[in-house]
Amino acid sequence: MRVRIATYSAMPRGGAVHARRLAEELAARGHRVELWALTIGGSGLAVGPGVAVHQVPLLPEAGEGAPQRVARGAAVLAAALRRAAPADIHHAQDLVSARALLDLRAEGVVPHVVRTVHHVEVFQDGFLDECQRASIQDVDRCLAVSAFWAARLDSEFGVQADVVPNGVDFARFAECPLDRRRAGDRCGWGTRPVVLALGGVQPRKGGRVLIESFARARGRLPDDALLVVAGGDGLYSDPSHLAAWRDDAARLGLRVHEGPHPPPDCDVARIGVVPDDDMPTLYRAADVLAFPSTREGFGLVVVEAMAAGLPVVASDIPVLREFLRDGDDCLMTPVGDSGPMADALVVALRDGVLRDRLITNAQATARAFRWDITAERAEAVYAGMRVP
Repeated sequence: MRVRIATYSAMPRGGAVHARRLAEELAARGHRVELWALTIGGSGLAVGPGVAVHQVPLLPEAGEGAPQRVARGAAVLAAALRRAAPADIHHAQDLVSARALLDLRAEGVVPHVVRTVHHVEVFQDGFLDECQRASIQDVDRCLAVSAFWAARLDSEFGVQADVVPNGVDFARFAECPLDRRRAGDRCGWGTRPVVLALGGVQPRKGGRVLIESFARARGRLPDDALLVVAGGDGLYSDPSHLAAWRDDAARLGLRVHEGPHPPPDCDVARIGVVPDDDMPTLYRAADVLAFPSTREGFGLVVVEAMAAGLPVVASDIPVLREFLRDGDDCLMTPVGDSGPMADALVVALRDGVLRDRLITNAQATARAFRWDITAERAEAVYAGMRVP
């Protein structure tokens, strides 16, 4: 089959990682695979052999809000795809690429649209809400990365979705050649104890709870403990939320550094997007992963960290309960409550016996997630689609 996978982002996280790894696995299985990605702000996408990569630039526009950014991104992606050769499968990984493909289906350019739903956003904007609804209800086939979201799609949208989970490159993360000291040196913080969070500063990632949790834990951690926040702030970023996060940091007496290689006198480093090739080093350079999300599709970051041997402190949300066990392979805390998360961060950093148990059990959990299983399930869905 000729499979075309489209994604709104080239940043090496979540849905973009799913899109890339699915494309690579399908290519390895003999399919002709294309990966189309919007590259926002010049970010690129590194993909293995056998996959034809088409990067579609979407340059930032000053003062543009999320609705305008989504509409423009979908239009730019549709314009690029309109010139592409026919394909058997057109697979969108998000509402932006789904909107582009749905527009092309309406024009008769593509015969059908498959959509993977990683999670459902909560939008206050009517345009974004309608884009999301259409990307779920108006496509020809829906996939979900967890049983939780498959059930939600059924109950909220009346859509039956096949579960096609994420995988993890276990060996890539588990076998990072650097030790903790050398990885820390490469990242610019050496042996300072590090609490790592990924996903940037956005509401559903729990950024404000995170910074308050770190502040509450800091008195029980070594004086030079550092909170590192990696990742971009997302297509739906809200400048007011970032401003509130910065206000929180100032109120809590935390000195924030913007950019890589934080200086010794900062408490928090917001380091931005980390290239995918550097992710194993980033995990190795940290001492605990903090994951205070309020809403996730799967939690790929958690599985990567577990594979890398990093203890995880995560929000107790249903999608994580599908594969995590509190006190066995992670520590789970109530959503939105900085007190229990602060306590868990302290224990995960300071209790050596607990750390060892969490790491051992977490790596066993992570081994169960394989990208070849993801590709097999996607193939089964594709086989049932009508091809031109």
